[in-house]
Amino acid sequence: MLAAVRWLVLGIFIVLVGVIGCLFCILRPFHRNNTYRWAHIFGSATRILGLKLRVKVHPDVPKNGPYVYICNHQNSWEIFTIAAALPPNTVTLGKKSLKWIPFFGWLYWLAGNILIDRNNKGRAHGTIAQTAAAIKKRDISVWMFPEGTRSNGRGLLPFKNGAFHTAYQAGVDVVPVCVSNLHGKIDINRWDNGELLVEFLQPLPIANYRKETLRELSKHSHQLMAKKIAALDAQLEGEQPEHKQKEDS
Repeated sequence: MLAAVRWLVLGIFIVLVGVIGCLFCILRPFHRNNTYRWAHIFGSATRILGLKLRVKVHPDVPKNGPYVYICNHQNSWEIFTIAAALPPNTVTLGKKSLKWIPFFGWLYWLAGNILIDRNNKGRAHGTIAQTAAAIKKRDISVWMFPEGTRSNGRGLLPFKNGAFHTAYQAGVDVVPVCVSNLHGKIDINRWDNGELLVEFLQPLPIANYRKETLRELSKHSHQLMAKKIAALDAQLEGEQPEHKQKEDS
């Protein structure tokens, strides 16, 4: 019963937010802060899912920018969870085909996110140049998933180099963003789905790397993120008995 009610509420929520968001964005299409505003509205659906988010941001992150944010990519629930953590003046990369999806896709496009042709691997260099140019021209940060695909419980997958070349061409620092395990976390038929931890790490200065050494940056970022994600998961596991004690008492 709970699952049926949740799916119904989520469906209505997505359509309503999509319609209202499209009308709002038509009045100021592609504004640099549209995505932040509507992503956080989408992120409020975590309450419907019975999931709490705790977001921690390194103190050096708000001082400068724009950035290329790199985040671990887990599953489709990120439309709500990652959305709730998106920083101001930040857009994401999405497939061109998204803009043909009613309501959500229209809003995604009008909000100013960058649409790319992911099916054409030969255009990878053009995508990097397009994204780097958007960062410079619009003074925006870009949120990217360097794994290139959802992990679906397989842990942090190897990184592709596109995000790091984008940061290099744009001349902006890289900020790793780590999200605790989301695989199997949300049971649509369970009232309380616990907590999810999101942590923004210290920016990695792009000036410390040359084009020839970007693989080193990719490898270093992967190591940092894998270690932090494991720490976040351990932190949640360590807190579980405490929560259970409170529930029992």
